[in-house]
Order: sequence, then structure tokens, then C-alpha cells
Amino acid sequence: MADQKRGIKEGFLGQRLFVLPPEIQQTIMQNPIINNFYLTAMGHYPRAEYHEIEREQGCAEYIFFYCTEGLGYITLNDTEYQLEPNTYFIIPKNTRHRYWSSLPNPWSIYWVHFTGNLASQVYERSLLDNTPQVQPIPFEESRINQFEQIYAILESSHQEKELEIANLNLLDFITSVIYYKAANPALYDLDAVSNSIKYMKANLHLPLEIEALARQQKISVPHYCRIFKKKTGSSPINYFNHLKIQKSCQYLYFTEKSIKEICAELSIDDPFYFSRLFRKVIGMPPSRYKKLHKKIK
Repeated sequence: MADQKRGIKEGFLGQRLFVLPPEIQQTIMQNPIINNFYLTAMGHYPRAEYHEIEREQGCAEYIFFYCTEGLGYITLNDTEYQLEPNTYFIIPKNTRHRYWSSLPNPWSIYWVHFTGNLASQVYERSLLDNTPQVQPIPFEESRINQFEQIYAILESSHQEKELEIANLNLLDFITSVIYYKAANPALYDLDAVSNSIKYMKANLHLPLEIEALARQQKISVPHYCRIFKKKTGSSPINYFNHLKIQKSCQYLYFTEKSIKEICAELSIDDPFYFSRLFRKVIGMPPSRYKKLHKKIK
């Protein structure tokens, strides 16, 4: 947490805030079309310098944050999360929390308090490994427009039909964010492969298996293998083995490590297997490779 913190609850230039009156909430609670999921407050805080809220007892509703610029921080109990542009986060109800905007780079956020019988199930769909996490979401102008439409409807009228339209749109708005990755898998596949390759390069010292690689990306093994092969032309394990061989070339060129020592560095148990793999990838045994490059150096 790099920033010094000073807090004010309101007063940001350009801020908009809407709180549903209690009598209107009562109307919604009696409406079977929307009483399972509805908002109690919503707003937009642009460049919210010094914005800070702390609730020791938590909030009776879930709080959705969507950050479009700047930085901000949220703590749940003793865990801190950082929001940056094009990320979202949901604070669970009745949970001690605090949130604040970065001083040097204050956040701009769209936020909604929501509740109802479906609220807990919707919130649970946002969790990763059953824990709340800041999640990326690509910027789309249509998302902002939908938020603005909901806000405009509630500002102009509290008639039953308008309340239904606004809160049905709200459910669509929140779930479209939560389910965005599942609904647009192709947009995330390439990132998953790139992230997996980075993970491989950082863990050449480990004997990783396909299940571990897929689990690290939080996708199924068949889907992981399919998208990896599509992007790289190779299976994940073959690619990982090629990275190990590339690393072994560096050891052979720059160090005096023996084949046995290199195998230990790369978690390859069998030196004979390593030699066969090296020859298959490089086109010569490791001993010859070392001799050739000794002459070059």
C-alpha cells in the first residue's frame, strides 16, 4: 500500500449518486418480477480524490465496483485488493471492509449496491476458487451506456414499470460482467497460452505435468491442450521440454556443469532421456554441442 490516505465520503467534481428511497424499496420488495435482484444505490465517481469509506460491520447489500481509470484499494477483513483500469470487484454483504482512492492517481469508478434473494447466487458466480478477486474486464462503451441508461431511468421515474426496466437491466449489467469470460472464451484463450508459457519459463526447475499446467490457468485439460496447440503448433509438454532444452544449451555454453548437474537443475531424472531429447531438438548430442561451442568461445 504505497499511498498515504485521507478520506472524504463525497464532494467529487462531476460525481453522481442515486439512493433509492425506503418507500420505493418497499414497492420493489413486493414486486415478483424484480424483488429477487434489485439495487438500493448507484453512482459514478470520476477522479475521486480522497475518496475513502470504512464500514466495521460491513454493508447489508453487495457492492459492485467497476474501475475505468486510476487506482484504488479495497480491504476485506485483512486482505487488500488493488483496482486498476478495466477491473471489477464485488464486496460481499455483512463483511468488514474499507476502500479508498489512490492519492497520486485517484480512481474513477461506477458502483452499485444490490440485494435480493438472487444476490448471493450472483455474487458466488463472481468468485474464483471460492474467494473474491479483482478481475479484468475489457472496456466496452456499451457497458457504460447501459449503466447510464439505468441511472437515467431511476432519476426520471419511480413508477413500477420503470423500476422493473431499470432492475432487469441491472441484472443483465452485473451478470454480463461476471459471465464475460465464459461468454467470450476466444478473447481469453490467447492470454491463457501466453500466461502459461511465462509460467513454464519461470518453472523450468520443476517436473510439471499437463494437469498442473491446465490447473494453473484454471481451465480444463482438453481445452488447454486444444488452445495451446492452436497457438504454438505444439503440445504443452513438448513445448515445455523444448524450453528445458533451450535452457540446457545456456548451461552448456556458459557454465562447466556436467550433464548430470544440468539434469538436476531441470528436474530431469534420467540423463539418457535428456540426451535423447536434446539430440531430437538440437540435432546433436549435448556433449558434441558443448565441444563445438567451446571452440567458438
